[in-house]
Amino acid sequence: MPELPEVEVTRLSFAGRIAGACITSVALGKPLRWPLGCETAQLLGQRVLAVRRRGKYLLLDLSEGLLLMHLGMSGSVSFGAGLPAAGKHDHFELVTDKGTLRLHDPRRFGAVVYAGSESDAAAQKLLGRLGVEPLGQDFDALGFHQALKGRKTAIKPLLLAGQAVVGVGNIYASEALFMAGIRPTTAASMISKPRAERLHRAIREVLASAVSKGGSTLRDFSNADGQAGHFQLEAMVYDRAGLPCRVCAAPIQSIRQGQRSTFYCASCQKP
Repeated sequence: MPELPEVEVTRLSFAGRIAGACITSVALGKPLRWPLGCETAQLLGQRVLAVRRRGKYLLLDLSEGLLLMHLGMSGSVSFGAGLPAAGKHDHFELVTDKGTLRLHDPRRFGAVVYAGSESDAAAQKLLGRLGVEPLGQDFDALGFHQALKGRKTAIKPLLLAGQAVVGVGNIYASEALFMAGIRPTTAASMISKPRAERLHRAIREVLASAVSKGGSTLRDFSNADGQAGHFQLEAMVYDRAGLPCRVCAAPIQSIRQGQRSTFYCASCQKP
């Protein structure tokens, strides 16, 4: 699944090129996770003012309203002039005078949803409960520690839930917990203020590093220019079960938490 760094990398790869573009046509393929929420004719003639990100959602600000785009489990976006003909897994196309924005999604868990504004019910249903942005100024160590207090849930599933902080998906939660030296099974309420500060710093560093390396390409992720990410090549624990820890040489452990694989070093990461 594309996580926050992959979505941010995608945004950076086309946001500047589509800004100011006028929408000339819209094409829909097979139904996605949620309906578009408007007639395609309503989008014609509108301009794409900017592209933002909230958690794992791309927000395309239009001259009237906005489009919320989610990549789902296997989605990717391409943008440019002269794209090849749409294939069977291309389910949304926004054609503009600067190029075509296309959503490719083999599993169709992604979505493109129109809302009149960010405060509309359609937008709030998707964005309203998201936690603070980990790369933004509002993500502070003290507030993060407060969000962990009283939560008996293990820290790894709590990070994935997206309420204490948004967008720290499976890969980067494992990596940040390793960097902070915290066992993923540790109850959030048992994490002291100094350890929470280390985890706060690790989350920011891991996500920023992933963005700088183009995200992670485990199967078929690529940005809007078709370029793959490389962060996975430097992962310390993720998908390295049985291999020696890059720090202490102990074998990396793998467990299941909430139907997701978790990777950690039992020597470097303490309960």
